[in-house]
Amino acid sequence: MSRIDDLDPVLAHHIVNSLGWHGLRPLQEEAIGPVMAGEDAVLLAPTAGGKTEAASFPLLSRMTAEQWTGTSLLYVCPLKALLNNLLPRLETYSGWLGRRAALWHGDVTASGRKRILAGRPDILLTTPESLEAMLVSANVDHRSFFAGLRAIVVDEVHAFAGDDRGWHLLAVLERLQKVVGRPVQRVGLSATVGNPAELLQWLQGAAAGKRQASIVAPHLDVPPPAAADTTPHSTSDIQLDYVGSVENAATVIAALHRGEKRLVFCESRRLVEEVGEKLRLKGVTTFLSHASLSVDERRRAEEAFSEARDCVIVSTSTLELGIDVCDLDRVIQLDAPATVASFLQRLGRTGRRPGANRNCLFLTLGTDGLLSAAALLLKWSQGWVEPVVAPPEPRHIVAQQLIALCLQEHRVGDRLWQEWWNGLGSFGPSAEPIVRHLVSEGFLDRDAGMLFIGPEAERRFGHRHFMGLTAVFTAPPQITVMQGRTEIGRTDPDLLTEKTDGPRKLLLAGRSWLVTYIDWQRKRCFVEPTDSGGKAKWSGFGFERVTSFELTRAVRDVLLGTDPDVILTKRAVATLAEARDSYADEVHPGGTIITRGSGGYLRWWTWAGHRANATLAASLGSAASPVQRVNDGWIRLREDVSPQSWKEAVADAPQHLCLPEVDERAVKGLKFAEALPPRLAEVTLAARFADLEGARRVLNEPVQFVVGAD
Repeated sequence: MSRIDDLDPVLAHHIVNSLGWHGLRPLQEEAIGPVMAGEDAVLLAPTAGGKTEAASFPLLSRMTAEQWTGTSLLYVCPLKALLNNLLPRLETYSGWLGRRAALWHGDVTASGRKRILAGRPDILLTTPESLEAMLVSANVDHRSFFAGLRAIVVDEVHAFAGDDRGWHLLAVLERLQKVVGRPVQRVGLSATVGNPAELLQWLQGAAAGKRQASIVAPHLDVPPPAAADTTPHSTSDIQLDYVGSVENAATVIAALHRGEKRLVFCESRRLVEEVGEKLRLKGVTTFLSHASLSVDERRRAEEAFSEARDCVIVSTSTLELGIDVCDLDRVIQLDAPATVASFLQRLGRTGRRPGANRNCLFLTLGTDGLLSAAALLLKWSQGWVEPVVAPPEPRHIVAQQLIALCLQEHRVGDRLWQEWWNGLGSFGPSAEPIVRHLVSEGFLDRDAGMLFIGPEAERRFGHRHFMGLTAVFTAPPQITVMQGRTEIGRTDPDLLTEKTDGPRKLLLAGRSWLVTYIDWQRKRCFVEPTDSGGKAKWSGFGFERVTSFELTRAVRDVLLGTDPDVILTKRAVATLAEARDSYADEVHPGGTIITRGSGGYLRWWTWAGHRANATLAASLGSAASPVQRVNDGWIRLREDVSPQSWKEAVADAPQHLCLPEVDERAVKGLKFAEALPPRLAEVTLAARFADLEGARRVLNEPVQFVVGAD
């Protein structure tokens, strides 16, 4: 008998008659039991696998059966665009049962929030940042508002778990549970990951091992990555091409698949802008999406998913996650995404219509991009997906949470603050030095055994009611670009100050703009349209894209002659052959190689990835060159290193590995680093920039000296 009969009868009726479904998908069937039993759970399925319904149908049934009142269900997503996309579906499902769903995030107007506070919805769709903003806001009675909370759905939970937003989310959920005064069920929705058991344990937070929990992953005899997503050719059409330039990529995109809806993924905002402009100049209907575009510009791209047909949508990862892409025909990837997991998300954008195959065309812009794409596709074709691992020692998030808690509660006992996180990870006794630093530096004040907001926290974070306190990433300063009263987006201020010959022009929203006036005080730049010649630029804080040990080793495998199990164009085959010939002296299947370059210094070709190489460079002592720019493939050694001195240098290295040195620019880019003792901020980042396991693997491999190689 189908488990649909266990759902609320009204809901079951509408599933069959309003949606026209003949039955539930396997994930939706199997999720009913554990979710309705109140268990914590992670629901695993490929993109478009019905995860939203798998969580919401049994929770809505419980809501009715147990007569939940007030805002009883939170639906948390990493992206506002995803929330916008999900709202109509959840409004429909909840409406069948006489319940309401509403949206609360940074783009929701003040009047919209007032309506929510006046008439609380049963389901609230929000982000972790907006959730914390509600906890600390003087306008929200959070104890009353969340009094009825029973369950939380975390969509795209793998996207949270791999970075600091995940620690922030877990800490906020623990505080929220303390406010509510009862255990709150947690249900995570995830695409294929390499370690689902660890992901579930992470989602449970302080309750891991204390509450009943389940992994729901139909048709997986073993945990992912042996999932359908990773099987090449049977359901997928993947091609790898080499085009050599952005102009050539735009020409190919414009010429191929006319009349179809195409989604192009790029790895930077600048590249999105350049491709978008070139496609528009070729007469292609083009929409753009990235984080520095205005809300209206991004919304046009989101709407193009459901309304447009013959068009191209060019995006960073902002459109990678679960937005319903309806009848998307093609995915095109410029160069390679950073992870196999990211590729799986993008591949899942296609193949949703009956009889359609999932597809992705890789257009690589240079030899490095071709090698990265081939390596990623090699790992995918072997059925490998990255495990999701939370960053170690989130001390800066601990500092942020301590300040936020004092803002939320006004005063907190200096011996009671730990109770708010129930022993979660770094939020326990090990945080005592952070508390002392916050007090000594004036971020917190201590009086009569109580902690409360100090003057330094007011000075640094108090702007606009502590808005900056709820975001865990530091955004570089940007200038808002306006055409009249219409906001187009934001650009890097350096683009407005660097020397230029002739008129100053910007590239934004896929169009060139002539700068007419800059209001530095209000951080605004006013522009008018111009034909071409604009430049796009956004700066970071010294962070570079780093490649993992596994993907870098896959690059070596490609250079040694292994091709991914995908379709390679003639251009890709020819360029790979040239690359293999070029790197012939730097790769060896049996170990690593040390060569002498034309400058006299030595290169140790580890093919170990950026983090392992940074760890090795810090651990080699005098054998490593003091002039070092760490990369994925090799480490620079002193020119006087000999085979004998090398053996001495690495003899004890596996047992005495050191954390890498940290660039001060990276420390500045660590949000809330100023709320940590400087040494703790450096150690926090050093642990994240290290790969101790990868470094040990390299040190245990044979090394060959090849003298005279370039």
